[in-house]
Amino acid sequence: MSQSEIDSLLSALTSGSVDLDSISENSGDYKVKVYDFKRPDKFSKDQLRAIQMIHESFARQLTTVMSTLIRSMVSAEVASVDQLAYEEFVNSLVQPTVIGTVEMHPFDGNILVELNPNLVFSIIDRMLGGKGEFSGKVRELTDIEKTVTERVMMRMLELLEDSWSTVVDVRFRFESMESNPFFVQICPPRDMVLLVIMKLKVGDIEGMMSLCFPYFLMEPIVDKLSSQQWFASTSRKRDEDERECIVSSLGSVRIPLSLELGHTVLSLADVYALEPGDVIRLDETRESDISIRVGNHVRFKARPGTRHGRLAAELTRVLNGTAQEEAEGGEGDGRSS
Repeated sequence: MSQSEIDSLLSALTSGSVDLDSISENSGDYKVKVYDFKRPDKFSKDQLRAIQMIHESFARQLTTVMSTLIRSMVSAEVASVDQLAYEEFVNSLVQPTVIGTVEMHPFDGNILVELNPNLVFSIIDRMLGGKGEFSGKVRELTDIEKTVTERVMMRMLELLEDSWSTVVDVRFRFESMESNPFFVQICPPRDMVLLVIMKLKVGDIEGMMSLCFPYFLMEPIVDKLSSQQWFASTSRKRDEDERECIVSSLGSVRIPLSLELGHTVLSLADVYALEPGDVIRLDETRESDISIRVGNHVRFKARPGTRHGRLAAELTRVLNGTAQEEAEGGEGDGRSS
């Protein structure tokens, strides 16, 4: 405030034109919202809801595909979607654990996929011919066990790609595996991350799978993360899938294809008077193109001939729109061939 504004305010207070009691009462009506600068909210509730919908779709696919892959009953569901500092996420992990570092294309950065050891050992036991049991002893994976786990994670990432495709086109590529969470740094400790925790059950073994997305990696697509966008994209993708299914089904439908060497129009009296040996003169000549009918419509023009000793026709023209209508309109109704 300038000095003149301060003097005006003091004079107003002295004259009594400004009531301090009313100002004090009005100031108590303001609502104060607590804001933690150490843990700022980067995602809105609507964006978190959209992210949850994406991963609920991922959970449904995971339930079906993993049951087939490891030949055991698998169930998956989203337990929570939250935003927190990266160091809080790292401190919450057990050690040793199974952490996969994954590149997220086309964005420049990595995400983390963490699986509880009890889940990993149960999956490995099933895939190597066992009953999917877990002894309870947590240890680091052997080279063979790492290879099996990497294969499972890569299959999971394919499903995750498909779920994210409803909002944005991304590619996940497995990069490396680590057992100590403190050896993995995908962003500064105080940076905010998006944490999606999923509850998995393999046979009788339960555990958690965590997906950690740094905020700087998600920032370019934050505007696309909304429940309305997700519903619109899902509907559009469903329409495209239905169209592809219909086109694929139509590809195997058998339809009649006929070649007309020529046509003419006869009166009913001429047809009634026909006898063996009579010749019917057609409107076409030997040099004229013949019509090829697909179903009841003329679609092509062709030149008759032979190929490898068999009757054949070489296409000379494809009829579309007006050309097709003229070809059909000029043939009349009482055709003979």
